[in-house]
Order: sequence, then C-alpha cells, then structure tokens
Amino acid sequence: MKTTLTVCAVQQPCNQDRQANFDYSVAKIYEASANNADLVVLPELHLDPYFCQNEDYRHFDLAQSIPGPTTEFLMGLAKKLGIVIVSTIFEKRAAGLYHNTAVVFDKDGSLAGKYRKMHIPDDPGFYEKYYFTPGDIGFKPIETSIGKLGVLICWDQWFPEAARLMSLAGTEMLIYPTAIGWDPEDNDDERQRQLNAWITIQRSHAIANGLPVIACNRIGFEKAPDSDKGIQFWGNSFIAGPQGEILTTANENDAQLLTCTLDKTRTERVRQIWPYLRDRRIDEYGNLIKRYID
Repeated sequence: MKTTLTVCAVQQPCNQDRQANFDYSVAKIYEASANNADLVVLPELHLDPYFCQNEDYRHFDLAQSIPGPTTEFLMGLAKKLGIVIVSTIFEKRAAGLYHNTAVVFDKDGSLAGKYRKMHIPDDPGFYEKYYFTPGDIGFKPIETSIGKLGVLICWDQWFPEAARLMSLAGTEMLIYPTAIGWDPEDNDDERQRQLNAWITIQRSHAIANGLPVIACNRIGFEKAPDSDKGIQFWGNSFIAGPQGEILTTANENDAQLLTCTLDKTRTERVRQIWPYLRDRRIDEYGNLIKRYID
C-alpha cells in the first residue's frame, strides 16, 4: 500500500439542477484524476440544491436507492479512472425511511462501503430531522485500497466523540463532506465567529487524534423555497495534516479543486510523539455515555 497519497476536495456550487450539479462534480473528478489523485471528496448532497431549508414531502422524490443510478455511474467512473471517490447521497432505504449517506467507491469500481449520518440537525434553514433518519451503521472506517477512511458528514464534524470513535476503530484520515453556510442576516463579526469555530473544531479533531482531515464544503447562495431568505454557503474547504496544520485551503466564493499530498509515515510519527491514545484514562470516562451529569 502506498505511503504517500494525493488527495483532492471539490468545492463547488450545487444551486443548479441535478444534472448540471452532477456534471460539475464529474468534471472535477476527471480533473483530480489528471492530477494523479488517489482520492477525491465531493461536498455533502452535491447532486441537488440544499432542500432541507424547508419541510416539504415532495423533496422525498429526490432520494434514490443504494445501489442506484448515481452509485452505478460513480462505480464505473472510479474504475475507469482508478480513483477512490467519496460521494454523499439522499438515500431511500424504504418507503418512509431515508438517510443522508456517504458512499465510498474504490479504484476497482466496487462499492467499498457507506456511512449514514449520525448527528441530524434541526435548526432554522437546516430542517434535516424531517428528512433523515439517524444512521445505524455506527462510526466504522471504510476499508479501501488506499487505507481506512473515516467518513463523517457535516453536523458530525462538531462532535469530538465521532472523530475519536473513528480513530479508535483504526481510521487513517477523517473526511467531512459538508453543506454549511451563513444566514445572510448575520453581521460580519458573527459570520467570522462561525467560520472560525468550524475550522477550529475540525483542526482540533486532527490534533487530538493525530490524523489528517479533509473538510469539503459547497459555495454560493441558495434561496429558500417560498422566501426571500436562504443560505450563503461559505466554502473555505481545507485539508489539514495530523497536527492540525493547514495544507491547502479554498476561499469562500470560488469553485476550486484542492489537491495535496498526505504522508502516512509522518502521521505515524506524529502519533508516536503525541501518544494521546496511550494516555487516555478510559477507566474514568464512563460518564461520557450520559446525556448530562446532574
């Protein structure tokens, strides 16, 4: 298995129709392949505009099965290009049962595995609990030809427990497909605080677990249905190393393909120097399974 990997994150707009959004994603996968990438990560729910801004049963028509038309196409593309692809799909598991699901395709065209989003938000403009059942697969890395990938999705990125459990299960990198943005009514100071928090929490997962992190967001304004309001997706996708150092980053406005090299031997060395897993006091962490300690 290779000790150095070329990895890519696609920062793209998703505010057009499904075919246009998908064509853009596919074009960026080809571009990543031309850069000799081993891995390319797409933003959360990159096929469609962010439909969770309101609660509308008609949006369930956007869901598809796994395997299904999108996964079949991406399996063929992964094999054709010899690249590992991480996509996120609105999964129809059964009538009335839907998930926000990351799917990983290996270089041989196989479906390496999937992860169903565990933490589901329910906030103004992000009404995901209406659409998505919390995941039931757990925090399990997905085995691929380039190593074990710890794929989590958006709201999962705020929870240190999720990153730690992926780390304890042997993941070699943390991957966060994301759809996050500002309320346009927020002032500049509040926007900066939110963005800084988003970057900081994910860099902290890199540091606390000694693992690289790939955070991949969408960009652009997406108007809410039947409203003049909407979400300004803030981009700022980035890839960080195992000490939280920023290796490459995007801005808030532009479609970009982030590309960098990850060195597995360096990750191992960092974990030897900062042995957090060795020094964890697992005998004293029992209360972590409680909602709150009264």
